[in-house]
This record gives sequence, C-alpha cells and structure tokens, in this order.
Amino acid sequence: MTEDVKKLSFEDALEELEKIVKQLEEGRIPLDTAVSVYERGVQLRGHCEAKLKDASSRIDKIIESPEGGNLSLIPLDEQGA
Repeated sequence: MTEDVKKLSFEDALEELEKIVKQLEEGRIPLDTAVSVYERGVQLRGHCEAKLKDASSRIDKIIESPEGGNLSLIPLDEQGA
C-alpha cells in the first residue's frame, strides 16, 4: 500500500474508491489506465477495510448491571453479534 493511501481518512479513501468504481463502470478509459486505476482501487479498498476493522475493535458496548447503577464495558467482539 502506498504512503499516500495510508495517510487518507476513511471518508476520503471511500470517496476516491467510489470515483474509481464509476470510472471503471463507464468503461471510457484506456486499458492501461484502467489497470492502474483498478490497482489503486484495490489499495483503497484494503485501507478502508483496515480502518473499519480498527474502528470495530475499539467499539465497546456499555451495559448496566442487574444491580443497577454499575456500568461495564463489553468489547464488541464479545457481544455475540
């Protein structure tokens, strides 16, 4: 993955990826360019997936204990969802 992709926010990477998909779907670019654009799209997709995985691992669910008043955190991956 290139350094410029690593520096992108999730939102910026997703926006660029959407533009790439649109370009490829239209089919109006030369084959060599399409291959390069596709490679960039793969990098962006991987970056977005890594960002989502990181965010998901940091999300905790706050629950109230049966006794009331006490709060605890349960990591998202332990919620059974």
